[in-house]
Amino acid sequence: MEDETAVRKDGTIDIPEEQRARWGLDPGSRVLLRETPYGLLLRPADPPLSKIYLEPTTRCNLRCRTCLRSSWSEPEGTMPLATYRVLLEGLKTLRRPPAISFWGIGEPLLHPDIVEMVHRAETHGIETELVTNGTLLDRETADGLLTAGLARIVVSIDGVTEASHAEIRPGADLASVKNNLAYLAAARLFGGHDRPEIALEFVLMRRNLHELPRVPELARSIGASRIIVTNVMPYTEELKNEFLYGVTAAEWPHSSKRFGTSPDVVMPKIDVRSDTREALIGFFVNAGAVGPHQRSVPEPDLTAYCPFVWEGKTAVAWNGAVSPCIALMHSHTCFVLGRHKSIRRHSLGTLQAAPIVDIWNSPEYREFRRRVMAFEFAPCIQCDCDLAESNEQDCFGSPFPTCGDCLWARGAIVCP
Repeated sequence: MEDETAVRKDGTIDIPEEQRARWGLDPGSRVLLRETPYGLLLRPADPPLSKIYLEPTTRCNLRCRTCLRSSWSEPEGTMPLATYRVLLEGLKTLRRPPAISFWGIGEPLLHPDIVEMVHRAETHGIETELVTNGTLLDRETADGLLTAGLARIVVSIDGVTEASHAEIRPGADLASVKNNLAYLAAARLFGGHDRPEIALEFVLMRRNLHELPRVPELARSIGASRIIVTNVMPYTEELKNEFLYGVTAAEWPHSSKRFGTSPDVVMPKIDVRSDTREALIGFFVNAGAVGPHQRSVPEPDLTAYCPFVWEGKTAVAWNGAVSPCIALMHSHTCFVLGRHKSIRRHSLGTLQAAPIVDIWNSPEYREFRRRVMAFEFAPCIQCDCDLAESNEQDCFGSPFPTCGDCLWARGAIVCP
């Protein structure tokens, strides 16, 4: 949306109150001004809090091969409703509350109060999203989420056939998931609701690349209006060579692309080679995409672009710990371009100790955002030295946590 405004005689620009509130442009706040082929791009130097990824529980009913739970040793836990109330109370001071995405390492629908959590957020004027494996979305839960006002549901499906989906997500039954979503879509229609929007997330790797062209068909069958394709983040030795971004992950600068309009498609960076080209072309053709969609507001011309920081997002674990992104919520190990790496969790405070707005505005959190926006990290993605084996420090002298290896910032992995 574009609004016309005027430049005053003193050179100042009048920005509508609603937009100032949305972007945290209070008097005295600093902004970044950049000249682009599209005109002048104005951004907050420190973005306002726009979205919270909240982890209701780390318990799950599946044992997916692609899950971080395969490479950690932390105890399982579920967020007490009292902790959630503290979070909502802490957001009352904001003129424009951030969205909340119920998502984490576990299955959100295992939380006994998940419907109430959605309802409480919506009554506070907070837009809600839920990321699920879809197996527990029975009729009672679907009706509850519809009544609660859930805005968006993202369902993770990694195979277009029963066998392939079950192989990647042991314990999952694709037919049951599709039936659950069919009921949700029907109940939404006959109840006169226009939401929740249904989105399909597909984790792409070598073993399911051949199924990519059929994903648009699967999306239409479950009533999804959006497809989110992301590359795999290997957390185990078994998957360390399943990635499809060996070249593009190290490209500079970062570039993220969105394709098509029917349905909306979000794609990560993928190496276009002889063994991937046919599947990619088939996917875009079947999705109704005819070419790249040119973004009206381009991303900054940086060595890397962290969507969590640049777009004002944060993550809250089940125990109330506030982390700058989902990847830093829990200590774990992973494989970056086949290289083993240990990630230590990073928390900037807890909801029990301070309101989330105070944590977000703390000097420590502000300094972390400044470092990431400037991306003051060594290019670990292009290196294999000993320092790249963890996120403790890098050869530029960057302190913990270092982000030079981050595949989210490189565009190889995307989140809902």
